[in-house]
Amino acid sequence: MEGIKDKVAIVGMGCTKFGENWQKNVDDLIVNAAYEAYQDAGIEQKDIQAAWFGTTRLITGENLAGVLKFDYIPVTRVENLCATASDALRNAAFAIAAGVYDLVLVVGADKLKDLGTGGLDSAEILPTARVDYPGVAPAHFFARMATRYMHHHGLTYEELKQTLSKIAVKNHHNGSLNPKAHFQREITLEQAIKAPTISWPLGLFDACGVSDGAAAAVLTRADMAKNFRDDYILIKGLGLATGARQGFLQDDCEMAHMEETLRASRQAFEMAGIKNPLEEIDLAEVHDCFTITELVICEDLGFCPPGKAKEFIDAGVFELNGKLAVNPDGGLKCFGHPLGATGLRMVYEIYKQMQGKAGPRQRKHPRLGMTHNHGMNPGSGVGSVTILGQRD
Repeated sequence: MEGIKDKVAIVGMGCTKFGENWQKNVDDLIVNAAYEAYQDAGIEQKDIQAAWFGTTRLITGENLAGVLKFDYIPVTRVENLCATASDALRNAAFAIAAGVYDLVLVVGADKLKDLGTGGLDSAEILPTARVDYPGVAPAHFFARMATRYMHHHGLTYEELKQTLSKIAVKNHHNGSLNPKAHFQREITLEQAIKAPTISWPLGLFDACGVSDGAAAAVLTRADMAKNFRDDYILIKGLGLATGARQGFLQDDCEMAHMEETLRASRQAFEMAGIKNPLEEIDLAEVHDCFTITELVICEDLGFCPPGKAKEFIDAGVFELNGKLAVNPDGGLKCFGHPLGATGLRMVYEIYKQMQGKAGPRQRKHPRLGMTHNHGMNPGSGVGSVTILGQRD
């Protein structure tokens, strides 16, 4: 099977500030992200041959065409839970690699604060989820994973709570350095540990919020990328795995890891030629919808052995200046989570880091980065992994 490694380049990106963007509608966010990407790539909108639009709202590709005033080019709307933007990028990359188009746009956008709810259980966002899991908020699913993790790996509540709180403190520190993050303030370990419980054993600072935001990317063939810029970024590998609710059907499922993440990472690592993720990857944006999710993801991605994340977190391995920086931009924890935009927001951070343009968050000479999304819950869902890097 022929892979996609080094066949597709990202030559321009844009990202709005995430947050409570009451003064803007989703159209404004789309325009801002797209035109930042155009300017970054040094192109005009008329140069775009096709577009992919990631959103979880009940709107179509025609909406993107109308907002950006495209001239009858193909526009495809993509929705795949929390992996929506990542999957939109994946589909666009395959079209470029196949030689169908030379220059395309990918946009991810959602505006969730206007819904007036504090969670993601709105029928407008996840209509099927309300049928399958009525009245169950995401925090309950991931609290269940946290309790199973404690049981499976023999941790006490106090040990787990302190470890999860260290993740929250790390991500808030990183987010405080990012002007586009929703939450830009640091917190203390004591604040995180003593925060009100939202679903035991998870507290307030263990959860990300919902948000408004948009991000965009301009993709082209790798052999054309130098026509746009010298510091372009290459796609090295892509992985996507969709569960069939095996976690709910198998009575021996320990619910302390996410098989979709494991399978997607294997696909992407094989395509990129990665043998040892901890040694080869410089930074990773992972789907920290909850702190327990980040902990488990680090194990599933092979950054540390199963059950050993606590030791790596205690040693500072995943901090901004650690061996492998996890969520250097603050993650979902500080950006919030407009589902249709999150995956591309993660790519934006890797893109800027690879170009040496991440400001006070900048890693020293990064060569390889990755993004990860997981949609739905620990029992089933969608796992998505994207590997990005500089030219060899």
